[in-house]
Amino acid sequence: MLFTANLLNLFDHTIGHAEIEVAEKRIIGIKIIGAEKQGLPYIMPGFVDAHVHIESSMLTPAQFARLAVVHGTVATVSDPHEIGNVLGVAGVEYMIEDGKRVPFKFCFGAPSCVPATTFETAGAIISTKDIRRLLAMKEIGYLAEMMNFPGVLYEDADVMMKIRLAQAFNKPIDGHAPGLRGEDAKKYIEAGITTDHECFTYDEALDKLQLGLDYILIREGSAAKNFEALIPLIADYPNRLMFCSDDKHPDNLVDGHINQLVKRALAKGYPLFSVLRAACLNPVLHYRLNVGLLREGDPADFILVDNLQDFNVLETYIEGEKVAQNGSSNIPNLRSPIVNQFDCNPIQASDLEIEVPDSDLTLKVIEALDGQLITNLLELPALITGGRIVSDTKRDILKIVVVNRYQSAPIAIGFIKNIGLKDGAVASSVAHDSHNIIAVGCDDESLAQAINLVIEAKGGISAVGPKAAGAHLLPLPIAGLMSDADGYNVAKRYTEIDFFVKSQLGSQLVSPFMTLSFMGLLVIPSLKMSDLGLFDGQNFHFTKLYF
Repeated sequence: MLFTANLLNLFDHTIGHAEIEVAEKRIIGIKIIGAEKQGLPYIMPGFVDAHVHIESSMLTPAQFARLAVVHGTVATVSDPHEIGNVLGVAGVEYMIEDGKRVPFKFCFGAPSCVPATTFETAGAIISTKDIRRLLAMKEIGYLAEMMNFPGVLYEDADVMMKIRLAQAFNKPIDGHAPGLRGEDAKKYIEAGITTDHECFTYDEALDKLQLGLDYILIREGSAAKNFEALIPLIADYPNRLMFCSDDKHPDNLVDGHINQLVKRALAKGYPLFSVLRAACLNPVLHYRLNVGLLREGDPADFILVDNLQDFNVLETYIEGEKVAQNGSSNIPNLRSPIVNQFDCNPIQASDLEIEVPDSDLTLKVIEALDGQLITNLLELPALITGGRIVSDTKRDILKIVVVNRYQSAPIAIGFIKNIGLKDGAVASSVAHDSHNIIAVGCDDESLAQAINLVIEAKGGISAVGPKAAGAHLLPLPIAGLMSDADGYNVAKRYTEIDFFVKSQLGSQLVSPFMTLSFMGLLVIPSLKMSDLGLFDGQNFHFTKLYF
């Protein structure tokens, strides 16, 4: 195959009219004909998502790839931490094998923190011995995000062994340290951590770069959105930035991927080659990905775009195979085996009641923040009716519950503000990091119904409204996290449920289910819900619901 286009060389920052010859999956020749030529498309390396949990798309790797290539994505650095919490090493292996079925470059990591904490019930443990076995595999490219930064700071033996193993295998170590600054950040970095995708302020990211962190990942996902805060770093640190989504719901993936961040950065006036370095080059170099960068001898991984203003992706190639063209994917629509771990019984509305002896109580309430993973702790008066604490829709203080999905156990109950439901309830078996069932609702009957829909399906997201509005369910039969159905249909169904929650139930959140899924993520402060109770993420201990 011979391609005639304007070639973007990310190494010498030139653009030239060129002929690129491809044979046997590789670039065998590049001939520069002359200066940039008007009317020709532009050929450049494909985009790389430098940190993503494929499972958060609710799609299998095969289906994720099918959607992503349309937007010029040719590779991902993927942490299979979510399925690891459900199925352990077998879950990681499932993701690897499913990804091999399609023409796409997946680089999977060895999940470093399964379970994420000892304060929740997960479905599996990935031990140090398991980490050693995973890191020895050619398909595992790095040690995935070291969320246990206190373990690094206090030199926990198990944590430090995992880091030393990654170093012994000469594989990078991803970080995860929201808000860590100063001497603590310095010690974390000096232990061998090379990246962080959790910075939510410019100053925090700058601090970590100046302390020697190799790369800051600018994250823009369905829940956490840090692009606007961090993109100014590209002016001074283009060699030390990457773009990532972290968690991307299927409807958002249909709309766009890393290409959207490229367009936004260019619209702000940042230099073309600085932006493309973050989007295409830095991840390949840091993780030593087998991804072509448009050099002779490289794998024939590249994209064609219409022009450097609109940056619309015309075609995507992976190892010389055209995998997408003009908004349509050429990757086949494949089914995948069903694997799962789900063993809990349906619940009753009465299981969710909180009886109290006093009529004058103050609640510790989770304050959800739209577009952020962090929460605040609020202290607010409880609404007590008939000797029970109940949801207060007028003040938007709603009951939040977590149900252990791996075994029947007592239900954890708390209260949350800013979800915004006026009626009904929502529930999900996507609940970082242990993926128990998490639900928020205006009344116990709706909550129980939403939770039972998920239990009966052995995984999924649900929404329940008044009788006239009905109930909605998107089944996620693979580990309670993913569907192998056509990715575009999953996205359509998700969009319908998302719209129902906003239009019929009243939530004003940009992504209600994504926000809900992070209310159980204990490693990010301040107040979160575990299946074992209300958790103070600032001080890392359980706390009382009321006083």
